[in-house]
Amino acid sequence: MLIVATPGFANTDDEKSGMKRRPQGILTGMPFMAHVSAQAYVDDAGRRMYFAKPPTRIVSLAPSITEMLFAMEAGDQLVGVTDFCDYPPEALKKPKVGYSNPNMETLVALQPDLVVAPNDFLKPDVVAKLDQLKIPVFILADKNVEGIFVHIQTLGRIVGRSSKADTVAMQLRQQIAVIQQRIHGRVPVRTLYVLNSQPLITVGPGSFIDQLIGMAGGINVAAKTATPYPRLSMEAVLQEDPEALVFPVGKAEGISESEQQAWRQWSTMTAVKKDRLHQISADWLNRPGPRIAKGLESLAAILHPGSMATSQVER
Repeated sequence: MLIVATPGFANTDDEKSGMKRRPQGILTGMPFMAHVSAQAYVDDAGRRMYFAKPPTRIVSLAPSITEMLFAMEAGDQLVGVTDFCDYPPEALKKPKVGYSNPNMETLVALQPDLVVAPNDFLKPDVVAKLDQLKIPVFILADKNVEGIFVHIQTLGRIVGRSSKADTVAMQLRQQIAVIQQRIHGRVPVRTLYVLNSQPLITVGPGSFIDQLIGMAGGINVAAKTATPYPRLSMEAVLQEDPEALVFPVGKAEGISESEQQAWRQWSTMTAVKKDRLHQISADWLNRPGPRIAKGLESLAAILHPGSMATSQVER
């Protein structure tokens, strides 16, 4: 059984027992996602939910969420995933429900007792329809790196895999701390991360990738923009003169080789002069999930060659 309540304050079991809240996150100081009791949770859209028992039929609407659930050994509880959920290989065997606009008939037929969805790309009418059908939707918003770890731990508590999820989050924090130690003191590199070429879309403040660029020893040339995923003009890019261009690549998403080579026409750009056009796995860096430490390590190695001579992250 699940009850969804409107956002607001409620007394908690922790408060009644006199227990203190968990400490803040070690990387950003962001409080852990609020949970009002051992079985009640608030998602990133302010939706409060109470679970009488862990859900056993879960639909994931993002590859990152699918990877989180498998990482905490809850893959057997997944009954549906998106068309882009391809890791781990076991995810390919799960029924597909679409992506930002899922096939509602297929989704409902799976009889989920929980749908976990990303805030980005999720259409309001999809949430409204699921609410109407009384199918609980837990929404995650990816704004910073610490939030990724919080999501892993929160999902772990919801699905009854708290111990494993806490271990995964702890290991990721440790791996990231080691990576940052390796590049500490190095001169930051002006970096442009190319999410899309035409139009040119990059990452800005409020996105976890913007934070990762700083953690990897870079300076995001779009740091002065006002949105998490801003569009830039080439005039603005040339003015900021990035020293490194980073292109995500992968089977499902990324920048094609021809689009990457087209950047060489901007011969006055420092990144082009120094032949610093780099590729990085979109699956590692673009997905806010348990492989994010691999993405950070790869990005740090790109910006500071030699810094990651010995890998800190299991492949």
